[in-house]
Amino acid sequence: MPMNPTDATPTPSHLTSRLRNLIGALSHGLVERSTPVRLALLAALAGEHLLLIGPPGTAKSELARRLHRAFRDAAYFERLLTRFSVPEELFGPLSIAALEQDRYERQTAGFLPQAAIAFIDEVFKANSAILNALLTLLNEREFDNGAQRMRCPLVSVIGASNEVPQDDALAAFHDRFLLRMEIAPVSDAGFRALLQLPSDAGCAIASEQQIAQDELAAFAAALDGVRLPVEIIDLLAALRAHLAENEIAVSDRRWHKTVRLLKASALSNGRDAVNVWDLWLAQFCATAEPSQAGIVAGWYVRILGVHGAFSPARFTRVVEAFEAQVEQEQNASDLNYDDHGVLALDHQVNDAKGASAAPRLSPFLRMRRYGATHIAARVAQVQAALDELAAFIATLDRLADELQREVPRHLWITPDFAPSAAAHLAGTRTNLIALQARAGAARDAFAALPLLEVDNGVLPEPLALD
Repeated sequence: MPMNPTDATPTPSHLTSRLRNLIGALSHGLVERSTPVRLALLAALAGEHLLLIGPPGTAKSELARRLHRAFRDAAYFERLLTRFSVPEELFGPLSIAALEQDRYERQTAGFLPQAAIAFIDEVFKANSAILNALLTLLNEREFDNGAQRMRCPLVSVIGASNEVPQDDALAAFHDRFLLRMEIAPVSDAGFRALLQLPSDAGCAIASEQQIAQDELAAFAAALDGVRLPVEIIDLLAALRAHLAENEIAVSDRRWHKTVRLLKASALSNGRDAVNVWDLWLAQFCATAEPSQAGIVAGWYVRILGVHGAFSPARFTRVVEAFEAQVEQEQNASDLNYDDHGVLALDHQVNDAKGASAAPRLSPFLRMRRYGATHIAARVAQVQAALDELAAFIATLDRLADELQREVPRHLWITPDFAPSAAAHLAGTRTNLIALQARAGAARDAFAALPLLEVDNGVLPEPLALD
């Protein structure tokens, strides 16, 4: 990751290539752990923390031990908490020398306040004394050591637990973990690969691949220069509304930190702006607990290419409105007056043999005729919708091409996402092509309405389509 510590802008191609190699090294010998590996490394780059929820024996601690090797000269700390854990286990013992001088201080060397990467197992079993110190340490990277508040070199903490805490007293601490993921035992499909792993299947990271502290600082400084386009802001607002509908509350702090994480994703992928693919990560941030990730993931797939005022659902309503109006105007009738203003029989419509394809009318009624102005206005409104649809399909095609081109190269999106997203886009396109044909038929039906011999210049009220 060639970076000049005095220049906050990294070299994108070298950065992306180096991180890709790190992901490969961290994943080596781990089965079905591609996602937590990527999330752990991205969390560290963004200065955030990762919470893994799952049973013992699912490589949570191994993941943390590997992560610390990705950073040069990074101290590592690991601890399993119980209900009986005391602050000394995490923050160090009291200093006898300091006590002799009437100072209450801890010897923090080798403990969490001096660590860059840490793993805390059963993290929610900490008592209030530990939790209060952890809150400041995780968020501000500071630790109150006696009368002094010391700066800590902490980069990222990976926390682990068998379950999500239900105690409201733990809510603030739980909120400190921006990224949350449920991690399960290896599936049946990966079980054979697990059995065949060698006993020494570890990861080796060369020193030149490790990330130095000045490089990490330069990366963090460059995040403020990454743009957040309006369309991404709109999508995040739509996601917030979607979560509210599902009664999922996300704190303002988490939204702000999520944006920083999305910027870290963009920058590490060599871009100066967040794009829609970075939003894939929202499923691990914008939830109250990992089990709700599917709500966000489902929303994300649905909005791909169809966000904003125009969507397949909206266009379906538009086409149905056109079709209903066509049927109404085709079946409309008027009193049949002759040139002298007298009601006359319409033999053309109601002939003795019933040869006309039009619905049978009263002998004194005839099919309504429309002025050229009316018909042109109806045709123009449908054509405008067709033009909008054609542009939308073209955008969808570009998105599908981008999916095939960009997503496989995206550092943080796991490989299994692209096929499912491609299938969704293809299905959406098929539906839109069918709607396009229906709209075209409605336009042609309006154009074929019975025409007045002399245009009366009457414009119809445009159909309300929203």
